[in-house]
Amino acid sequence: MFDIIQKFFMASEDPEKKHEQDQSIHDVYVATCALLIEIGQIDGEFSDDEQNNMIQILKKEYQLPEEYIQEISSHARQALLLSQDLWQFTNLINRHYNRDDKIRIIEILWKVIYTDGKLDKHEDYLVHKLSRLLNLQHSELIEAKLKALYPE
Repeated sequence: MFDIIQKFFMASEDPEKKHEQDQSIHDVYVATCALLIEIGQIDGEFSDDEQNNMIQILKKEYQLPEEYIQEISSHARQALLLSQDLWQFTNLINRHYNRDDKIRIIEILWKVIYTDGKLDKHEDYLVHKLSRLLNLQHSELIEAKLKALYPE
């Protein structure tokens, strides 16, 4: 689904280059997970349902084993604690993902938001901010929201 995964598998056999690509993929996963964690806890409560939904979404979207998701989740939490803002995460995503991939991330964020069936004003503010940081248009944000709310 994501271009970075395709680049990973098309990489040369150079071990150093492969390590750099592995690290880049890992970093993008951590950045994406950090955004999911941030959106989950922005309303002051990151419920078990939201956390479980986040794990299931990551498993489905990236075909990752749960143990690895736990690892990137731990790294994402540490990175969030050390970060001053979310730009470092969105910047990394902007460098590695195309527009469709970024729209998909926004859709995933909406799915985590609506785990509890409601939209908090802080969640709404943050998803709009993240959409701008990912250089997406408002119409793309709304389209992603509708896809999350009304899957085909």
